[in-house]
Amino acid sequence: MDNTTATDQDLDPANMLKWYIECGVDECISENETNWFDEASEIQVIQKVSTTSSSEKKPISRPVSKAPLVSNKEIISNAEKLVAQCTSLEALNEAILSFEDCSLKNTASNTVYCDGNPQSDIMVIGEAPGVDEDRDGKPFIGECGQLLNKMFAAINMTRENDFYITNLVPWRPPGNRKPTSAECDICLPFLKRHIELFNPKMIILVGGTSANALLDNNIGITKLRGKWQEYEMDGKQIPIVSILHPEYLIRQPNCKKQTWHDLLSIKERIGTLEK
Repeated sequence: MDNTTATDQDLDPANMLKWYIECGVDECISENETNWFDEASEIQVIQKVSTTSSSEKKPISRPVSKAPLVSNKEIISNAEKLVAQCTSLEALNEAILSFEDCSLKNTASNTVYCDGNPQSDIMVIGEAPGVDEDRDGKPFIGECGQLLNKMFAAINMTRENDFYITNLVPWRPPGNRKPTSAECDICLPFLKRHIELFNPKMIILVGGTSANALLDNNIGITKLRGKWQEYEMDGKQIPIVSILHPEYLIRQPNCKKQTWHDLLSIKERIGTLEK
């Protein structure tokens, strides 16, 4: 047995506390023993009494869903039924304004429908509104829109006289992000009906998002651009072509030469349209 007596230094409270910590002591105990099982029983009794006291109990607030969850397939089906009732461009605009099943509408300031000449033969389809378009409610009026106007002006075309312009998605995605495939699928029935009601003789797709959605493919815009295809509508074959988005050209100005060739091809094809 070790008969070493404790010194005053050993009994110093600071040294004792340090020794307790090194030994792993993490709580204090009283001089009297504690039956922790009895403590647990008392806690349970208190909890039981408090839960049975309904006079002071406040109801638990739980979020209540306003409507059952609807699948994307059902939303698309509802959109198709809605647009089938539209017999004019004005009626379609009203249908889009009343449609509440696309979450993009909740964060957008305006529904962006169309601009340009509704009596023209050419329909230009972009992707989605940006911040300027969302503010003013018209497609392609910001920096990209100004560049697009210059592009068409180079082949003697103006939106006031020569073409009609709209977007695949009528509401601005937050932060100007790219619309998701689900968002595009929801909006596609509106665009298809838009095309049917406008009845164009030529369709020009601006950017990869609108091209992929309407042509139902995943081919990159750099491979799609400038290649003429046919869009089938009511038994008719409408010439359709994709071009690079002005935003892409702002980031990649070296691609303007390719776009110039595409514009020249459009000008040449316009000359072959039936009057």
